[in-house]
Amino acid sequence: MTTTRLSAATSILSAVASGALLVGCSASAHVGTSTPKMSADKLATIVAEKLAATMNQPKPSITCPEDLAGKVGTTTRCKLTAKDGSTLGVTVKVTSVHGDQINFDIKADETASPATN
Repeated sequence: MTTTRLSAATSILSAVASGALLVGCSASAHVGTSTPKMSADKLATIVAEKLAATMNQPKPSITCPEDLAGKVGTTTRCKLTAKDGSTLGVTVKVTSVHGDQINFDIKADETASPATN
């Protein structure tokens, strides 16, 4: 795949696709449940911040389709979208839970999907 322009998000796509594995953690709880949850919006923000910090780039556009349940082994798929419209899948997997703190690994897919026109 050849590109003639390289945005910050696209360079993150390239760097992350080369196998970066990140660890992040945060806390969020829904009142009235025994399992803490992190909202999809908060998860997307944290994933974007971790990718940006690791790659020393501006925060990419990340969307996550669902809240993350604080149960070890739970996974969800988020999507990084570059300015050129290409996308990269990102898997988030809960590694541990301590009270309301949910710790998770972030693993990006190895190949991006080209923009759809």
